[in-house]
Amino acid sequence: MFGLMQDRPLLISSLLEHAETYHPGSEIVSATCEGPVVRSTWKSLALRARKLAQALQKLGVKPGDRVATLAWNTHRHVELYFAVSGMGAVLHTVNPRLFPEQIDYIVNHAGSTVLLFDITFAKLVGDLRDRLPGVGHFVALTDEAHMPAEAGPALCYETLLAAEEGVFDWPVFDENTASSLCYTSGTTGNPKGVLYSHRSSVLHSFMVCTVDGLALSSADTTLLVVPLFHVNAWGMPYASAMCGANLVLPGPKLDGESVYKLATAETCTFTLGVPTVWLSLLQYIENTPGLSVSDLPFTRLMIGGSAAPRAMIETFEKGGVPVVQAWGMTETSPVAAVGNLLPKHAALSQEEQIDIKVRQGRAVYGVELKITDEEGATLPHDGARSGDLWVRGPWITRGYFGGEGGEQLDADGWFPTGDVARIDTEGYVTLTDRSKDVIKSGGEWISSIDLENAVMGHAAVQQAAVIGVPHPKWQERPLLVVVKKPGAEAEPKALLDYLSERVARWWLPDDVVFVDALPHTATGKVQKLKLREQFRDHVLPTA
Repeated sequence: MFGLMQDRPLLISSLLEHAETYHPGSEIVSATCEGPVVRSTWKSLALRARKLAQALQKLGVKPGDRVATLAWNTHRHVELYFAVSGMGAVLHTVNPRLFPEQIDYIVNHAGSTVLLFDITFAKLVGDLRDRLPGVGHFVALTDEAHMPAEAGPALCYETLLAAEEGVFDWPVFDENTASSLCYTSGTTGNPKGVLYSHRSSVLHSFMVCTVDGLALSSADTTLLVVPLFHVNAWGMPYASAMCGANLVLPGPKLDGESVYKLATAETCTFTLGVPTVWLSLLQYIENTPGLSVSDLPFTRLMIGGSAAPRAMIETFEKGGVPVVQAWGMTETSPVAAVGNLLPKHAALSQEEQIDIKVRQGRAVYGVELKITDEEGATLPHDGARSGDLWVRGPWITRGYFGGEGGEQLDADGWFPTGDVARIDTEGYVTLTDRSKDVIKSGGEWISSIDLENAVMGHAAVQQAAVIGVPHPKWQERPLLVVVKKPGAEAEPKALLDYLSERVARWWLPDDVVFVDALPHTATGKVQKLKLREQFRDHVLPTA
């Protein structure tokens, strides 16, 4: 027997319609690449999104087509979030921090037919456009007065919108239709695409608005520091429309001073970002006479992307800014666990509460977590045993776009995260290691394998290994360990100069050391665990 409830599809357009109808005056405040701050509302953003959908239709965008963006956190990018998905196409946010070869691979692999870009990326687009044969239209996210020449022939975003009336009925279709596409940072080999659905994104938004999720509500003014090109900005544009929260968008300026001034000027109650951003903010406050953490208006601050240093959490907490950690990944939409305290923790001292907050959080409703040993047996949640971390749920991927990497799930539908963790008796997850030798720097992944493969092309290099070593600002940075060919000479600078032409600048190792030999297993693999032990006290020159 089935229930007698109505069956309405969960669509992203319904979020925008709700915000326009029931929270029309909630503000969208946006810094821009041109300089001025633009103030709008959910009502005006909804009108512009409809105009954008009309304009994209005239450019030939059809349901299922991929529409790529190279853009910062601005009101125009948020308009794209709703217009592209709402019309049945797929929003493809591209991380501009990737190496150009990765960007053109991603755009071509996705089959994107339109590329919209902020003017700060005009030269990058100009350099790439000949390598993007499938892109039929390039659109600069600006007005006619600021159209960049470096990108080559391009359409003007504001001119496209001005030609439309905004009379557009959002189509109704299956909620399992793809809504957005985001690629991983290519930890091993080429980046892989994670294809989200309308259903998964709306369900994730419900979680964000729950008290045991991110507790987002119409009372919040959120400073959205996490990039819109990073896993749907952790779902915040969708959830903000769902509950009618105010959004404050910092544009291209994420330095400590800009973040501080925007947060205080707009009296932001909530913010989200990776540890690197918050370190910059704390350094600005520390180095500016008369400022203190207690001047920040946040009632809570969320840290994700990589584990937050305890000292950072303590600084915010002791300054009166409550910190919440969250764990997730591109493949989990991303929020899968949130580090909210339980009611019984209220009686604990601040130090004891911080002991809990340094963990990566507890699974939210809808997400299941387990850890397994090397044989695949499920381990107890006792806080002592560590194992491979697996996840499943309605906003967890089951595979990668285009079938990359083959089947991902096990027979029971669990997805392997690649992380090693322990889970305590209260359900709090603590990441202890990674099953792959990937380095996480400032919330972004760096592939040790790609770095090794690149440097092996140097004439003086016989063997190379890259490991992550601790860094006070970036959490980890790459250390390049090299065995030179007999009789060959090479200085660290020469190897770094060689790599600088082959990898993204922020991937470059912070130091190079030369050794006589690398440790190997019986099968010939480099034992990176031994290397990490050998260099665990190595002090990077950038530290």
